[in-house]
Amino acid sequence: ETLLRALEQLYALGALNDKGDLTKLGRRMAELPLDPMMSKMLVASEKYKCSEQILSICAMLSVGNTIFYRPKDKQVHADAAHKNFPRNEPGDHMALLAVMTQWMESNFSTQWCYENFVQMRSMKRARDVREQLVGLLERVEIELSSDDSADSIKKAITAGYFYHTAKLQKTGNYKTIKNPTQVHIHPSSSLSEELPMWVVYHELVFTTKEFMRQCIEIKPAWLVEIAPHYYKQKDIEGDKSVKMPKGKGKAQADLAGQVEAVDGPGGGN
Repeated sequence: ETLLRALEQLYALGALNDKGDLTKLGRRMAELPLDPMMSKMLVASEKYKCSEQILSICAMLSVGNTIFYRPKDKQVHADAAHKNFPRNEPGDHMALLAVMTQWMESNFSTQWCYENFVQMRSMKRARDVREQLVGLLERVEIELSSDDSADSIKKAITAGYFYHTAKLQKTGNYKTIKNPTQVHIHPSSSLSEELPMWVVYHELVFTTKEFMRQCIEIKPAWLVEIAPHYYKQKDIEGDKSVKMPKGKGKAQADLAGQVEAVDGPGGGN
């Protein structure tokens, strides 16, 4: 069953054809030492002219969840610093992009990391990964391009992670669209209080509940536009594109008990 799921995913991503052979897209994806969804996201950045931004997001996601830290004696200051990163465009991927961009603009400053409660060691690893990926993009003939448009960046992410889509339910919880499962936004997410109607997430982690880690808000119409072979209009029908009433989300209410359980002491986003 696991093997079939993997093959189905590769087919849905466009990496395999009907005969099970690698497609041209699949061969490009195979050149990148990333999981298939992240590879597809990076290749898709060529279409949306935002490969510089997606390179940074890939690099930050690749180092795991060790970017932010929260010293016990400065948790309030750390949380305030971390909340500043998404700025005008909420979403965890956008926050990670902002961290990498600002660190690069600071000339990779150690002091900047200290002031923003960001792990210097993790950032150095992310920088190394990014530099390696830049070289690999040349091999698959993807030109570097830059577009700060949030929609372009989100569409590139969705092109790789449309498999990981969830919709907000009336209960305040989320349900994945395909293979329906009840899931929750991780308490440390910048979207845990916003509770947008539709999200794409990077991964699921399980403690007492199934949590979506690293989420962005998307427009449901993108699913049909980007993956018409996988999503049909009926999958997104009935959506009014409105948010549920704001307030403390269920994920945020679990913050005290769950962050320590998932991330360990001093864990981050």
